[in-house]
Amino acid sequence: MHLILQASGADAAVVSHLLAKNPNNIYDRTDKGVRVRMVYTRATSSETEVLIHAEPDPVDLVRGSPDGYDITQYINDREFVTSSLFCSYIRSALGTALNGKPKEEYTKWVEHPFDLQLSFGPVASDLPDRVVEELFSHLGYAVTLEREELSYSFDLKKRSSVRRIILRGQETVQNALRQLFLLIPVLDNYKHYFISEDEIDKIKRYGDGWLETHPHKELIVKRTLRFAELIRKYESKEGVLSSPDNKPLSPEKVEDGRDVLTEGSIEASTEASTDGRTDDPPVRLNELRYRAITDVVARLPHRRRIVDMGAGEGKLSARLATIAGVESILAVEPSGQSRLRAMERFAKLEGRHGVFAMPEPIIGSLFYFDEQMQHQDVMILCEVIEHIEAYRLDGIMNTLLQEYQPEVLIVTTPNKEYNDVYAMEQESFRHHDHRFEWTRAELAERCVEWSAGTNYTYTIQGIGEQVEGYGQPTQMIIFGRREEGHQQ
Repeated sequence: MHLILQASGADAAVVSHLLAKNPNNIYDRTDKGVRVRMVYTRATSSETEVLIHAEPDPVDLVRGSPDGYDITQYINDREFVTSSLFCSYIRSALGTALNGKPKEEYTKWVEHPFDLQLSFGPVASDLPDRVVEELFSHLGYAVTLEREELSYSFDLKKRSSVRRIILRGQETVQNALRQLFLLIPVLDNYKHYFISEDEIDKIKRYGDGWLETHPHKELIVKRTLRFAELIRKYESKEGVLSSPDNKPLSPEKVEDGRDVLTEGSIEASTEASTDGRTDDPPVRLNELRYRAITDVVARLPHRRRIVDMGAGEGKLSARLATIAGVESILAVEPSGQSRLRAMERFAKLEGRHGVFAMPEPIIGSLFYFDEQMQHQDVMILCEVIEHIEAYRLDGIMNTLLQEYQPEVLIVTTPNKEYNDVYAMEQESFRHHDHRFEWTRAELAERCVEWSAGTNYTYTIQGIGEQVEGYGQPTQMIIFGRREEGHQQ
């Protein structure tokens, strides 16, 4: 992980004084297992180029972590990508420049704009190129994105989400660094530390003079603060928290760390409120999915026993618990961390009025047969199938419809056509872990294949705001068992 800062022009040599680092020396510090180095690769009267490099100990990154038991620690990319970790590593080395407090004779240069080029990366971002460019182009930078062309040996995705970013423009050293320190964590959407009110102060300090008018202010604030409580506190300190078009920001917790512009902010900004009033806060698509599913379940004649397959942190299961007539809910999830959060969520339901069944978090997967899943009244896969390789789905659907045989199977998945409404790049997915996204015609074709030779009929309906020619953002399939004797 690195950052290269280049300054050119008659006054470029002054930059070393603003950074408070002598070009003739190499800054080399190791603290808490992280080695940070700053070296000037060019230092003349008209050109200054400094490389800032951080190299953490990969073992220290997972030591003492609550995810330490998780297998993903062995494929951790945090030691390589430029993220919030990188910013925290180099903050002390750049403290003088960030605070704008060089030696007195150079104070006048703090407000001086230099011809700068800032290169950093690699950045592993779930944001599309268009949004990455807009985050910086609005600040006056010319933006270049570099992406390695990768050849995958399996059909996973078209290209890597990892990019190197080059910015060119006129800016003060202090403002340029402050912008990076706020926006790099936004790009990566990863925080390695507890998010507290200190983040509010950081937004106010680093965003001073540019954030208020930025068209992606809502995205920046939400991915920095994440939690509704912090967003409300930021709002109260700011007086009125609004986006540049004066619409209030919707202070919602980031959904499982996936509140990217494509599935979070864009969907939130395009979804209308359910009662049709355009002045109401927008309703997130995830909320509309939950409402659609619970509405279907509430109308079913048989709904005593429910399986929420791929339940995650239990948000949908908690909703299902409030439906009259429901007696048992199996919240099935393979991730240990997600199950722990689900348990905490379910514990809050204890003794609450209007809760008819306590969800039971259990470990499980679509890839392993489990007898207790058989012959349930309702089985739900909410935004699950697109995380599975498409070639494996036929076997999974066969297990669901031929072996588990629920009375009703509800499946939701993205509508690929609607990605154009979100102005997404061609062949890009709404989430980095999606293995496919289908058009309405493609899904209908698969449903024909899945239901053939089974005792099920199906209907397909949309969820979310409908746009002519593109349909709705989410597709929902409802498989229902035929009465005995009507198998085709």
